Amino acid sequence: MLLDGEDWAAKFRTFRTEAWRLETLPQYLVPQEAEEFAAFRTGARFPGPYEDAWTEMVRTRSVGRVHVLTRPLSDYLRFEFERYYRHQAPAGEDIRILDVTDRPNPLPAVRDFWMFDRTTVVLMHYEPDGRQIGRELYAGDPAPFVEYQRVAVAASVPFQEYVKGIGL
Repeated sequence: MLLDGEDWAAKFRTFRTEAWRLETLPQYLVPQEAEEFAAFRTGARFPGPYEDAWTEMVRTRSVGRVHVLTRPLSDYLRFEFERYYRHQAPAGEDIRILDVTDRPNPLPAVRDFWMFDRTTVVLMHYEPDGRQIGRELYAGDPAPFVEYQRVAVAASVPFQEYVKGIGL
């Protein structure tokens, strides 16, 4: 089942205990971010902290993610770190970084997904350049994704610790 619009938005309103994401790409081409990303690439910076519906949600509910990456950071990752992560982490989102620059990736074939309450998995489909082409409700056993989450969290470090370690 493909998820879009209201069906997709409802996943974030109706989860009970946890929403969790694995991110594996160095770039996500999101149309809503195009103008801000272009401004970032020309030197614009984003003061904060700011409040929006996402930060309000992460203040009151359990939301987390692990982003698997390699250095050097792409322009998009530097943008994502500044525009989103540095505001969302202090607000309560458990953002972690799994840097596989100098070590094997413990999840080499795992693609992006969201998992809600460790029971519902949504597979995120992207073109190689990071353009999203779909979201698919996974109909199988969520147990492998629960294990992917365990491995990713165990092998990663909190975002704020990571950026201190690389001097951002």
